[in-house]
Amino acid sequence: VRTLRYWQIYFYFYGVQIMKISVDWLNDYIETGLNAEKIADILSDLGFPCEGIEYLDNDTVIDVEITSNRGDCLGYIGVARELAAVTGKELKIPKVELGESEKEASQFVTVEIHEPELCHRYTAGIIEGVKVAASPDWMKNRLESIGLRSVNNVVDATNYAMIETGQPPHAFDYEKINDGKVIVRKAKAGETIVSIDGTKCELTDRMLVIADSHVPIAIAGVMGGLDSEVSDVTTTILLEDAHFDPVTIRTASRGLSLPSESSFRFERTVDAEQIAWASARTAQLIIQVAGGEVAKGLVDIYPQKANPLEVSLRLSRLNKLLGIEVPCEEVIKILTSLKFCPSRDGDTITCSRPSWRSDVCREADLIEEVARVYGYNKIPTEHKIKIEVVGSDPRQKLVQMVSVNLNSCGFYETINVTFLDNLIADLFVDEGGKGHLAVKDVSRKSANILRQSLLPSLLGVLKTNLNAKNTPCRVFEIANTFVPASGQGLPVEETKVGLVCDGDLQDLRGTIEIMVKAIDKVSQISFVAAELPWAQAGAEIVVNGTVIGCAGLVSKAVKDGFDFKDITPVAAELNLAGLAGLRKAPAKAKPIPRFPAIDRDISLVLDEDVTWAQVTGAINKKASDKLQDIKFVGIYRGKGIDAGQKSLTLSLTFRDEDGTLTHDTVDGFQKDIVASLAKSVNAQIRTA
Repeated sequence: VRTLRYWQIYFYFYGVQIMKISVDWLNDYIETGLNAEKIADILSDLGFPCEGIEYLDNDTVIDVEITSNRGDCLGYIGVARELAAVTGKELKIPKVELGESEKEASQFVTVEIHEPELCHRYTAGIIEGVKVAASPDWMKNRLESIGLRSVNNVVDATNYAMIETGQPPHAFDYEKINDGKVIVRKAKAGETIVSIDGTKCELTDRMLVIADSHVPIAIAGVMGGLDSEVSDVTTTILLEDAHFDPVTIRTASRGLSLPSESSFRFERTVDAEQIAWASARTAQLIIQVAGGEVAKGLVDIYPQKANPLEVSLRLSRLNKLLGIEVPCEEVIKILTSLKFCPSRDGDTITCSRPSWRSDVCREADLIEEVARVYGYNKIPTEHKIKIEVVGSDPRQKLVQMVSVNLNSCGFYETINVTFLDNLIADLFVDEGGKGHLAVKDVSRKSANILRQSLLPSLLGVLKTNLNAKNTPCRVFEIANTFVPASGQGLPVEETKVGLVCDGDLQDLRGTIEIMVKAIDKVSQISFVAAELPWAQAGAEIVVNGTVIGCAGLVSKAVKDGFDFKDITPVAAELNLAGLAGLRKAPAKAKPIPRFPAIDRDISLVLDEDVTWAQVTGAINKKASDKLQDIKFVGIYRGKGIDAGQKSLTLSLTFRDEDGTLTHDTVDGFQKDIVASLAKSVNAQIRTA
């Protein structure tokens, strides 16, 4: 029944909730002298649009949208506070005066918080001698006007206090709590509880519960247990008021499919500093309608009291952002009316954030507060919109150039999730650096690792395409990676270009060379053999003497991790900052060569461990200045080639800009090159 009533009061839609506001009830906290239509207009201007007005026999109810960051306005006092800031009318907070007994609350109950990060404050009060019965008509009528059905005087008083203050209390039957002990802890796997609406709840160790010395008696912030609820025979009440972690409450409520009026508010953050007052106000209402006497004091456990937050606002920034001049006196007046206690020092106004305004934490938030109270309608509008065309910045131009060149080489851009599974992420880092950054996101129970490389995501895309028989497949991504910093510093966040394809290293190298040359035609690029954690054959990409990335053939471990059976993918990753740092030398046109070139193909027999860089180095050491280009043709291993050796075929291009070369001259150039290769890398000319 209570779950159904919850949906009668509020509903969710894109982060906005509807709250029913009784004008008669609201008048207890502020006497505006305004009708419902005018109140609705003011609230709409303040950022709380009116969805409708319902006219009852003796009351008027306004349906108002409350955004999810304004949990302080899920109580009438919070709404009245907003109206007071605009109208200048006095905000009337109920006075709480309790006649306490001689008994101390601590004689009845002890409280332990085992999870201080999830329960920031917990209070327990005791009320003896209550008589549970029907509620008086005035309380019934007010609750029913906003869709709440009356249960009994004690439960109605707690609901009334919640609607008034925005702080959800809960009343337990004290006699049903074992040993008078309250423990705030995580549920144990396999524990169950039957909630007050009769739902049997299977609890998990991700859920926070209120327990006695034996069993859970409530799902923290969501709903109480049936075994400890207030009944007609209850005479002593344990009154709970607390502050719980919003994410934990939301997780439990969603996981159990158990929405409640309490969870609705705890998910949006309640005011931890006002909990003791809210508890006293609830006790006052209970005594008013059910009799009884309050035990002296309050068991109040507050492990980590937060310090007030100061937020600053620059007047110059406010006027620039709004496009109008708001007088300084008006800014001070508005912030004072909202209880921000402003103080001015030159252009800066510093405010102390009220405890109920957890949504305000930066300058832009304060500017919004001033704007909505000052009036959005005072910001002028023009019939014509002026649009200033701004060219792409250097980074945007670079990203566009890289994308266009990769597209021209047959690569398609992908956009992937930033998170990886831990086992996959470990394949791409060194043994000594397997620490990862992870998020505490309950919706990501496994893949919650921030990626240090783009390659795992791209290999996953390649695998999906191969499964769909979409070949050949070449993909790339330009995105950020996150590498943990030493100590407690922020992570090293770098933008990288990742490439993965089902081709071979030669194709991938050609693509990278085209991309680099498109950025800077005179840059010198080379691939230097290197050990990479994810590659069985890898190389560092060196441009103008600086390492800007790496490339390679993926290792067997990576292949097995992604279940590649028929291919061995190749991959590369480059730093965008390294590409941005290339020389931007202007391109110079060269005349078409007047004289023909002579090409010579050479097949060499080399030891298996000789690299291409060593071969080109040996050639350039003795080559004539007439050598124009060196091209890789292919590698052969098989019949005629001894084990531990390979046959490398390359093509040399010779050209003289001043005349036609003769074959005899080129024979001499080739002889010197072959001699250098024999000496440097023990190469032999393959004759068969």
